[in-house]
Amino acid sequence: MKRLHQIILIASTLLGSWLGMQAVHESGHVTGARLTGGRVARVVLHPLTISRTDLADNPHPLFVVWSGPILGCIVPLVIWGAVAAARLSWAFVLRFFAGFCLIANGLYIGLGSFSRVGDCGEMLSHGSQAWQLWLFGLLTIPAGMWLWYGQGKHFGLGDAKGAVNPRIAYGCLVAFAALASIGFIIGGE
Repeated sequence: MKRLHQIILIASTLLGSWLGMQAVHESGHVTGARLTGGRVARVVLHPLTISRTDLADNPHPLFVVWSGPILGCIVPLVIWGAVAAARLSWAFVLRFFAGFCLIANGLYIGLGSFSRVGDCGEMLSHGSQAWQLWLFGLLTIPAGMWLWYGQGKHFGLGDAKGAVNPRIAYGCLVAFAALASIGFIIGGE
């Protein structure tokens, strides 16, 4: 049963982090659009596709496109910081999530600059320089790795020998199921 709880914790944390990262990233685009008078046509959060935000009107595209990865990194850090300050036992899950968001956004922007994929193409076509995208990746990826450092014990790795808190494992499973359900309901496709 110990290994089952570990598998549930690791799998639901990884899958939930992917879905949560996309939701926070797209929320950043939506926030950027609303702050600059833009109008959102659709947000795609379906769990079986890559997320995106389509705008009907976008008077400040550079601000909006950068809002996704910037808020997609800052918001998880703030949430983790608040939970860690409250000394809640499951803060390590949010630390992992914040690290995941930093790494995923950093890789997306830093490496995406070479192929001009997604947001990167928008950033570059609206005035960002490639070095700015690389700098974003160089700042966020190591920060995310630092957040992950030493966290394996909470996931039952190393000396923990598979031991995890079952309540946290099932809590992560419920959170993942909720994120997936919201994605299927909102969909966007």
